Amino acid sequence: MASEKLNMIEQFKNLDILKVDRRTFLKAVAALGATSFVSLYGNQLAAAMSEITETKVLWLHGAECTGCTISALNASSPDFVDALSRLNVSLAFHETLLAPQGIFVDGELVGNSELNVEILLDELVKAGGYILVVEGAIGNGPDGTGKINMIGTHTFKDIYSKAAKNADAIIALGTCATYGGVTVTDSATKRYCDFMGVNQTEQRRGGMNAHLGIRDKPVINLPGCPAHPDWLFLTMAAVILGRIDLNDLSGVLDREGRLKVFYPPTHTIHDNCPRRGFYDRGVLDVRFAEGGCLWKVGCKAPYAHGDCALRKKNSGTSVCMQAGGPCIACVEPIYPNGVMPYYVETESAGILFGINIGTVAALTIGAAVVAAGVHAVRRVNKEK
Repeated sequence: MASEKLNMIEQFKNLDILKVDRRTFLKAVAALGATSFVSLYGNQLAAAMSEITETKVLWLHGAECTGCTISALNASSPDFVDALSRLNVSLAFHETLLAPQGIFVDGELVGNSELNVEILLDELVKAGGYILVVEGAIGNGPDGTGKINMIGTHTFKDIYSKAAKNADAIIALGTCATYGGVTVTDSATKRYCDFMGVNQTEQRRGGMNAHLGIRDKPVINLPGCPAHPDWLFLTMAAVILGRIDLNDLSGVLDREGRLKVFYPPTHTIHDNCPRRGFYDRGVLDVRFAEGGCLWKVGCKAPYAHGDCALRKKNSGTSVCMQAGGPCIACVEPIYPNGVMPYYVETESAGILFGINIGTVAALTIGAAVVAAGVHAVRRVNKEK
């Protein structure tokens, strides 16, 4: 794997990153990751950013665990602050990182944006000209009121609506923001909560944007639980440098609204899994911590599209399967309901992403296009 990374660096090290076409730029971004990308092109980026107007970013938090923020703060080479500095980004609003005092300070009503975040957000939204980063799902319930998800006296649904309508572009960060994530887990209260992602492509009325009638805003989905910091910072770099055309995203996004350079439609996490050799030799663990392939303990990597196994986390040191945890396909729009139960072999469970495995097998035998087909067909043949 180390030699593969060195080969990538050798392949891209002599590029003039500011003059190459969009395709080559995105290819370098996908292959290298933030650390190598910045080390190779840091001077070029710095020169370019000195000539580019500062980019404002508004970062809103809906129904989530703040995991994507923590992931971004754990970034290294560049770290969170360095990345924003190199990209000439002004993080104008991020409640987790701000130090607001509240509506009252020492018993007096605060009427300025320095201390009152409501006033600050209103002023920023009114001014416009920003990229909106949304972390977390947006509550629509109960009965369309949005009151399941309140921030102060305002519903997050209303806060998001105002900010989205005046944004230049929207980045839905993490699976909660993209497709609803854990907030849409099947439960007795699900219909009362009615959480939605920003721009779900095939589920639940098209997501909150469609529900609010917001159809003219470019949206980039960066799912993951949490999303990798590289995916965010490199997306920002590509947008700011004009290497992603916000007026025409059709060529760079897959049908689920994800950037194809990070979520390749033709490859799965399984392809580059550090335990792939065990799978190929048929060394399949039936209990955790046995050291082999995690397929039989519920790994969904053959069905999940992402570069996780190549990019890795914690400064490029590890990935879920390498650490002993099976992939639960958190980058997919059917997460979590469609991949449950997590720790049961998919074929044994009899379902795949909510569809009967026999149905998937029959479709695959005829079309040979579903990534899970080889496993489903094997099961059908075994039963026969």
